[in-house]
Amino acid sequence: MVASETSDCLAALDLGSNSFHLLIARLVDGELKVVDRVREPVRLAAGVRTDGTLDPEVGARALTALRRLGQRVQAIPRARVRAVGTNALRRLRRAESFLTEAQAALGHPIEILPGAEEARLIYLGVAHTIGETPGHRLVVDIGGGSTELILGERYDTLERDSLYMGCIGFSREFFGDGVIDRERLRAAEIAAALEIRPIVTRYASRGWETAVGASGTITAIETLLVRNGWSESGIDRGGLDRLRRELLEAGHVDRLSLPGLSADRAPVLPGGLAILVAVFKGLTIGHMTVSTGALREGILYDLLGRMGHDDVRERTVTRLLERYRADVDQAARVERMALALLDQVAPDWHLEGPAARQTLSWAARLHEIGIAISYSGHHKHGAYIVAHSDLPGFSKEEREAVAMLIRVHRRKISEGHFRGLPDRPVRSSLRLAVLLRLAVLLNRGRGPRIPIPELAAGKGTLRLCFPAGWLERHPLHAADLARERTALAAVGIDLEYR
Repeated sequence: MVASETSDCLAALDLGSNSFHLLIARLVDGELKVVDRVREPVRLAAGVRTDGTLDPEVGARALTALRRLGQRVQAIPRARVRAVGTNALRRLRRAESFLTEAQAALGHPIEILPGAEEARLIYLGVAHTIGETPGHRLVVDIGGGSTELILGERYDTLERDSLYMGCIGFSREFFGDGVIDRERLRAAEIAAALEIRPIVTRYASRGWETAVGASGTITAIETLLVRNGWSESGIDRGGLDRLRRELLEAGHVDRLSLPGLSADRAPVLPGGLAILVAVFKGLTIGHMTVSTGALREGILYDLLGRMGHDDVRERTVTRLLERYRADVDQAARVERMALALLDQVAPDWHLEGPAARQTLSWAARLHEIGIAISYSGHHKHGAYIVAHSDLPGFSKEEREAVAMLIRVHRRKISEGHFRGLPDRPVRSSLRLAVLLRLAVLLNRGRGPRIPIPELAAGKGTLRLCFPAGWLERHPLHAADLARERTALAAVGIDLEYR
C-alpha cells in the first residue's frame, strides 16, 4: 500500500499465543471496512518454557514474522496502528528483553494486555460484528494460551474472565505426543471444568439469551461441523459429540483427516475441543453462534474511540475517583500544575508525545486515591490499587507506569523504583515523577490556584522561578522545596528555585 491509500486506514496487530494476526481496515461513513488480513502461525505459546523463558528458535520466528508485518503497516500513520500481546507474552519472565527486540522489528510499540482487558476488547469486537441483540449475551473465545469468557449487553461488559487454559497449552499437556484416547480426553475436559467452575454461579445468576463463540479454535470447530454435515450453522452439543468421536477413532493427531481441518490446526484441536466441551457442559450451553470478529476488531473500534475522544481509559479514571471518593478539585489542581510544568520542559527532557502527557495526567488525577485506605502511606496504597485493579482500557504497561508515578509522588524516590517498567526508559519515567512531585508539593495547601512557576530543565537540572516575593510570602512552600531539593539530589537532579 502507498501512503495515499493508507492515510485513512487503521491497523490492529494481535500477537496471539498461536498466531500473529494483522487486520487493516478503512473508515467509511463511520464504519470499518476490512481491506487486508495477514496471519503468521508463530506458535509463540509453544516456545514459552516452564521457567518463563522463550525458546530462541521460536523467538527468532516471531521476530521474522514481525518484520514482515511491520512492512505491511509502514505507510499507515503511527497513531492509527496498535499492536498488543496476550497470554504468551503475559507468561514471559522478564518480557522486556523480547519486547525491545519485537518493537524494533515491528517498528511500533507493543502493549501487553491484562487478561480482563483482552476479554473486554474481544467482547467489543464481537458486539460490533454481530450488532445489537436483545438481552444478555455470553461470549467465549478459546485462544492458544487462555480462554476468555464475557457476559455483556449491547456494547458493555457485565462480567469478564480470562482463564489460564488454551488450545496450545492443553494440547501440549494432555496430547503432547499426539496420542488421543478416552482417558486423556476425559482428563483434559475435567481440567477445563475445574477452571470454569469458580465462575459458573456468577454467570448463571445473570443469565444470557445468546451464546457467541469467537476466534481460531471456535471458528475452526464450527467449520468442521458444517463441512462434515454435523451442523447447519453454529455449534451444538450433538456436533461436539460427533467431532469428539472422530478424534477418538483417529487416535492420533497425525491421522486426523477431516474436510475443513487445516494442517496447522490439527495439532491443537484436541486441547481446544476439550475446553469447548467443558464450557458447553459447565455453562449448560445448548447452541452457540460464531462471530467473525473478536479481539482485532475490538482493538480497531477501541482505537477509533480514542481518536474520537471517547477513550474508555478516561471513564476508568473517573470511576476510580468516584469509587475511592477522591478530592476531585485537588486532583484537577495537581493535574493542571503537572501538565503546565510538562509543557515547559518536554522538549529538553524528551517527554514530547501523547503517551507521556497521558501517563502524567492519569497519575496526577489518581495520586490521592490511597487515602481511602489510610493517609499514612497513601502513596503506596494508591499504587497498589492501580497496579492490581481491573482497569478497562489500560494495557499492562500503562497500568504499571501510572502506579509507579503514584508510588513515588511523595516521600523517598530512587531510580530503583523504575527498573522493570517495560515501556519507557528509566530516565523518562523518573522525570515524569519529578514533575508530579512538584505539582503535588506546590498544591499541598489545597487552596486557590497557585501561580504556574517558570521551569527550565537541563540534563540533570531544574530551575524554578516564582513571581517576585512569592516564596517569601509562602514560607511553607519554601520549606517543602528545600526538602524536595535534598530528595531529588539522590536521583541526580539539581533543583534550584527562587
